[in-house]
Amino acid sequence: MSNRRIFLSPPHMGGSELEQVHAVFDSNYIAPAGPHIERFEQRMAEYTGFGHCVALSSGTAAIHLGLRLLGVRPGDLVIASTLTFIASVSPALWLGAEPLFVDSCEQTWTMDPALLERALEQAHRDGRRVGAVVPTDIYGQCADYDRIQDVCQRFGVPLLTDAAEALGARYGERSAGKGAQVAAFSFNGNKIITCSGGGMLATDNRELAEHARKLSQQAREPFVHYEHVEMGYNYRMSNVCAGIGLGQMDVLHERVAQRREIFSLYSQLLGRVSGISFMPEAAYGRASRWLTVMLLDPERCAASPEQVRLALEAENIESRPVWKPMHCQPVFAGARCEGGAVAESLFARGLCLPSGTAMTRADVERVAGIIRECSA
Repeated sequence: MSNRRIFLSPPHMGGSELEQVHAVFDSNYIAPAGPHIERFEQRMAEYTGFGHCVALSSGTAAIHLGLRLLGVRPGDLVIASTLTFIASVSPALWLGAEPLFVDSCEQTWTMDPALLERALEQAHRDGRRVGAVVPTDIYGQCADYDRIQDVCQRFGVPLLTDAAEALGARYGERSAGKGAQVAAFSFNGNKIITCSGGGMLATDNRELAEHARKLSQQAREPFVHYEHVEMGYNYRMSNVCAGIGLGQMDVLHERVAQRREIFSLYSQLLGRVSGISFMPEAAYGRASRWLTVMLLDPERCAASPEQVRLALEAENIESRPVWKPMHCQPVFAGARCEGGAVAESLFARGLCLPSGTAMTRADVERVAGIIRECSA
């Protein structure tokens, strides 16, 4: 059996990326300017259904700009999913806001709308201003946008969706992120499509998009000389990365189908193993299955997630625990969390399996075989 390294979610080129990059070099637009950026933004707007997209250096930059443009200010609360990556939350602290975390719903693993409502009610009673709500579309599954949006509207709080992990997922007939005032996407090397790095801010608000684009280029005013009346950032995507992104957009539908096939194969191979289950798919949408995530029941399974991870690593296979909840992170010690037991349980029982679209059936069978041996 091959012992080549199997990574969790490696980048996978589709074939036209090199052609696009050659065109970038031929145009001599290398720095953060050029026609490929505009074309990439347009392709993303068409795909997601948003009116405007702004290509940036990272998904984190998109969240940072989005929070700033939605009016988050020092002393605000920013309510975020606790089951997420830290980049969903850290931009709020850069703006001087305080995080308040909300637990997941067991049926979807995304932000629990009922707990969000409770958190907003408590903030209202305490006289605290909530600058934004930031639910995470976890592992390629959309949060329950309609219910979350209804709650946010009742309290007059803007919604910023962290869709970094969910490009290609659907909420009903809508794209991931669609419905929020701002959505943030990521094209990091481990995402379903990649630019090697990069992100996208999406919105239906033209003025907000134009302001985001200005801020991403050091907030330069339209003068011949360099004039600045507000502070900006070096957040613009390069034309080279946009060229790669254009090539990747050509295969996005195929990548989603491949990830879902990988999930289905894992489910077939491991679904009848005692104590093993998989991340559920929300009834309201269609997950991209960016990563296949399994749960191990400690009362029925012979191995813990860490024992399985070590067994896979011994065979040169990468896997990873589920995100450690933000309210359990030392850097957020003392931060309040509405609920928390669901996310803590998922972290204790969950393991993310290799899900890259370059995986063959034999690769998936190899991974599943090792898991079966551990779990027997």
